[in-house]
Amino acid sequence: MRKFTGGKLVLATHNKNKVKEIGDLLAPFGADVVSAGDLGLPEPEETGSTFTENAILKAKAAALASGQAALADDSGLAVAALNGEPGIYSARWAGPEKNFSAAMQEVNRRVGGHDDRSAAFVCVLALAWPDGHVETAEGRCEGTLAWPPRGEGGFGYDPMFTPEGFDRTFGEMEPEEKQAVSHRARAFKKLVELYFSAPPQGEGTISAFNR
Repeated sequence: MRKFTGGKLVLATHNKNKVKEIGDLLAPFGADVVSAGDLGLPEPEETGSTFTENAILKAKAAALASGQAALADDSGLAVAALNGEPGIYSARWAGPEKNFSAAMQEVNRRVGGHDDRSAAFVCVLALAWPDGHVETAEGRCEGTLAWPPRGEGGFGYDPMFTPEGFDRTFGEMEPEEKQAVSHRARAFKKLVELYFSAPPQGEGTISAFNR
């Protein structure tokens, strides 16, 4: 096991919203986050067959290209009645225009009248170093599919996903409320507990992990 001890950390994404979210989560742990997009690093083709393989692929590519530790995530919606689809192809179901309204309609169409509407959001985080060493952490949030979609918050498939223990979709929740139970938050909780040596300093978004 290897631990991140602070300093520069490359976030293997070109998504500015994800950079802001993850940067805020990691700031209390001494991470100076910079994105692959800011460094002009190319986005590798996601050729893996699992969330873990894709997260590792992206993290290793960013670490090797930058010479710094790098963090990548791969996440998606896994629907039981669809044998885990869309899974690693969740973003691709939305097409190049990122039309998640159409993607949600497609999920609901394929599920049809199936009695089992259970699903899970899955997130795998991979932390890689330039020498090729990698650590990973996975988070899952179990729930059920709602139809029609509800709520204007969140993103992606959030408006059609109701997490266990709630009667509202992710799309209907406040960001802080979703943060406390989401797949990404659970993956981050594992990541920092196992692979970050610096304790959190002060109150920040990371405090949601302990509620």
